[in-house]
Amino acid sequence: MQLSKLASALDLAIQAHQGQVRKSTTIPYISHPMAVASIALEFGATEDQAIAALLHDAIEDGGIQYANIIKAQFGDHVHNLVQGCTDGTPDASGKKAPWLERKTAYLHHLEAASDEVLLVSCSDKLHNARAIVSDLINEGPSMFNRFSSTTEQTLWYYRQLAMIFNNRKTPPAKALEAAVSQMEALSQSAW
Repeated sequence: MQLSKLASALDLAIQAHQGQVRKSTTIPYISHPMAVASIALEFGATEDQAIAALLHDAIEDGGIQYANIIKAQFGDHVHNLVQGCTDGTPDASGKKAPWLERKTAYLHHLEAASDEVLLVSCSDKLHNARAIVSDLINEGPSMFNRFSSTTEQTLWYYRQLAMIFNNRKTPPAKALEAAVSQMEALSQSAW
């Protein structure tokens, strides 16, 4: 594994997420792609998958121009992995398709996605699920207010993700299953 390529990917991710924070927090957004890459590597990611993990939100959150930059710097394979983890890009006015439409399409996409995409995507969803669990423990169910979806929709989405990754035998699937189950339990105990 060439650490210089990973360093270049981290530099590009920092550029793409400059000034962004995690939803309703002061946590720099770059912490998320870094965590996703770490999880992916723990579950056997290749160099290209680790690079894609660092850049998985660059197009979605940094802008469509990052698609060509990723392709030019890291090649078609990394570009395709990143595209496979992208669940919607803003249109010319900066708006994304409605939440349910995007998430349903992404779930269908995952059912046929390559194992390589699944590893990166599952690592992403695992980090997000763990963050939700942590926020539920620390803040309670009001933390769901930061999302554009309802609590029920969020729980439904993560349960569907866990089922798909389990069915496809994606390496981090069991860890995601555990996090989703904890998310559901914490949400139920809040009612």
